[in-house]
Amino acid sequence: MAGYKEPGIEARQKSAAEARAKALARLKAKPPIDPAVQAERLAKAKARDEARAEKQRAARQAREEAKELKAKLAAAAAPPTEADRKAARDARYAARKARSK
Repeated sequence: MAGYKEPGIEARQKSAAEARAKALARLKAKPPIDPAVQAERLAKAKARDEARAEKQRAARQAREEAKELKAKLAAAAAPPTEADRKAARDARYAARKARSK
């Protein structure tokens, strides 16, 4: 019983050429795209791209507004004074004493 014989280079080249010819024939047999359908597809793609760009612009604007609001809040929040820090320290001290009792 003979074993499997690997196809030679000529056989592989021939089958590849046949496959290319078959694919080309299939491509040539395909009917051309109707211009109206093609225009509709292009319009849909353009609308989709515009919607995506608008969404990105809105997201960018929202990020910028959030950044501005954060900056305003940071500027509005004045640093604590010495009296505020002392009061906070005293409150922590009192809470610590209350826990230990």
